Amino acid sequence: MRIALCQTNCGEDVAANERQVFGQLDEAAAGGADLAALPEVWPCQGSASQVRAAAEPLDGPRVRRLAEVARRHRMWVHGGSVLELDGERVFNTSVLFDRGGDLVATYRKIHLFDADPPGGVPSRESFLYAAGDKVVTAETEFGRVGLSICYDVRFPELYRQLAVLGATILFVPAAFRHETGTDHWDVLVRARAIEDQAFVVAAAQWGTWGPEGRERRNFGNSLVVDPWGRVVARAPDGIGVTLAEADLEAIGRVREALPALRHRRLGPSC
Repeated sequence: MRIALCQTNCGEDVAANERQVFGQLDEAAAGGADLAALPEVWPCQGSASQVRAAAEPLDGPRVRRLAEVARRHRMWVHGGSVLELDGERVFNTSVLFDRGGDLVATYRKIHLFDADPPGGVPSRESFLYAAGDKVVTAETEFGRVGLSICYDVRFPELYRQLAVLGATILFVPAAFRHETGTDHWDVLVRARAIEDQAFVVAAAQWGTWGPEGRERRNFGNSLVVDPWGRVVARAPDGIGVTLAEADLEAIGRVREALPALRHRRLGPSC
């Protein structure tokens, strides 16, 4: 399975963000990707009013265009997360398309990042976004996948539920803050892979965005991690597409050699 990690630096300019992302999807397809993965909130990183203005219903033109790209290239597309407008509410929503362009799964981010990272601008996602409440998996040609977004990676109980539901590939699209990413990103992503014996596909935003004097900086370091916790691919600093080869048979080998999931003793949902 060939995976394309699309690492972006998306800011306030929605049209520029779309040019960047759809160009990367074309590049992923040209590289022979079976699956292209986008980062979190790529349509717009900006003020609450800018993000709200950029939000669209899931049947809007942005999601339809993702579907068209998947269909044209006959490539699975994990759309990172888009800005979903549902009535008056905005959700940070992950979308997954199959090779025919069908939307096979949507997931609304459950855990919202309300925190004061040391040395950085405070974050209050709950001021803008409504929280999701459903754990989501989907069956694909690569096996069952589990959906999550960024801050979710700090909540291992979500990933254990995904594993119990049969997920062998876990998506973690992110716009992870640099202040925390330097110490936490690799550890958290690799831990989720190790404890649930699954591949983790974590496409991320990189670089600075926001107004002068209140810039925020994303960590980047998009990753594919295998079920043993080894980093299969890491994106370098900057905007670009990183290709990774995932040996899906490794899932069975790891789970057979170290059957930790079968040794669970704390109940069916743990």
